[in-house]
Amino acid sequence: MIRIENVSKSFGKNQVLNGISLDMNEPGVTAILGPNGSGKTTLIKCLMGMVLPDGGEIRFKGDHIRGKHLYRRDIGYLPQIARFPDNLKVKELITWIANVRQQPDQRDKFVEAFGVSGILDQTLGTLSGGTRQKINLILAMMHDSPVLVFDEPTVGLDPVAMVMLKNLIAEEKRNGKIILISTHIMDFVEQVADRIVYLLDGDIYYDGTIPDLKEKYGKSSLEKVIVSILSQSVEEVSEPTNGMATHPKVFI
Repeated sequence: MIRIENVSKSFGKNQVLNGISLDMNEPGVTAILGPNGSGKTTLIKCLMGMVLPDGGEIRFKGDHIRGKHLYRRDIGYLPQIARFPDNLKVKELITWIANVRQQPDQRDKFVEAFGVSGILDQTLGTLSGGTRQKINLILAMMHDSPVLVFDEPTVGLDPVAMVMLKNLIAEEKRNGKIILISTHIMDFVEQVADRIVYLLDGDIYYDGTIPDLKEKYGKSSLEKVIVSILSQSVEEVSEPTNGMATHPKVFI
């Protein structure tokens, strides 16, 4: 369903993506991981048509997405930072997004799941950051889209909401959806992800499963693996080859 072919992107002299290629065709959860500045959000924005790649192409259901927007009707998207007018009531925002999408929605299901039925008449400006995140998740999930893209979905969520989000992701996976998640919370990734794509300096450092990655590094948790990868990266930068630092790609 999603094919990313040799996508590159730079902002000025900063090369953010260096010819990234990925296929996401099977139902399940793919976690896009990497340190700050590794290109995670830029890659997601390229997929959403919010950033135009300098090179390469992205296909959705076999069609090029450049210059198109209707394909996004099949994607439920949670941006890293979602901003809406503070004077809007919660129910007004939900209705507004539903009217824009013009698709059947399951708003009642997700309003109940995240426990926000009692605040629908409140304005967004009165809500805490965690409650706003629950509303943003409702907006991303309520249209039963075959693809879900979440950029930092756990920000501000309390433990109860975290458990609900994990349960909903598991349900969506059982329903055959492709789910793409970017996050820094490794415990969350370890519980929900089927596949890890680790970006480092704009390249794919690793693409595979969590068990294979932990076995390769001999670590008991994904968090410990990531620490090892970053430590190795620092060592390689401190010992450059021919004046340039290199990061070997690892595929399992």
